[in-house]
Amino acid sequence: MENTTYIALSRIDTLTRALDVAADNLANANTDGFKATRQIFSDYLVPQKNIHGLPGGRDEAFTQDRSTYQDHLQGALRQTGNPTDFAINGEGYFSVRTSQGVRLTRNGQFHRRVDGTIVDGAGNPLLDRDGRNIVIAQQDEVVSVAADGTLSTEDGPVGYIGVVTVDNLNTLQPEGTYLLKPTTATHAVASTEIRQGMIESSNVNSISETTRMVEIQRDYDLNFQLVQTESTRITNSIDKITTEPSS
Repeated sequence: MENTTYIALSRIDTLTRALDVAADNLANANTDGFKATRQIFSDYLVPQKNIHGLPGGRDEAFTQDRSTYQDHLQGALRQTGNPTDFAINGEGYFSVRTSQGVRLTRNGQFHRRVDGTIVDGAGNPLLDRDGRNIVIAQQDEVVSVAADGTLSTEDGPVGYIGVVTVDNLNTLQPEGTYLLKPTTATHAVASTEIRQGMIESSNVNSISETTRMVEIQRDYDLNFQLVQTESTRITNSIDKITTEPSS
């Protein structure tokens, strides 16, 4: 197999991964708080040997799938009217307590448990600025949240919703569709705005992601055709070389 085929196969391998990433993004276009995943490509350069200064002699560039990262661009804020739905307008994340430890999220779709604890869809308690569960007394009926995160009922303030972040967002490790595991220390966001009765939608643009999938598929097909063409060319060359001349 010649290097042309190897180079094309390296591209096909990374495009297969890119298609999986784009498909996952598209599948979560309607998942509240979901952040799109992006792929990082790079060239792996291999110097050609024994070219003796022939024209066109240069490094061969193989394609590498280096890594993926999350696009933390804010999604659109959508009005719900639910008093326990919260959206962060700006930087920062809500923190929730899971069985695996504290996790961060931009999905502010919460509800009030029977015991008054504010939890997310998986039952993970929402934490306040001091890392404690936010609990509203069962007899309190009115829930209001100010822009600075102050949570109040008809009896007055009962807590402060914690909004935190990390120094490097690329260190956050995705877990599931909307949770993020912090691998470095978190700290409070100095200035942010919480909007009650709203949630943040996914930041995936369905049209752009669908277009991206079509482009990936076309690129894949072109490279696959190149592999087939090269295979045919090599087979024909071998047949010509090995065929005995007629007498």
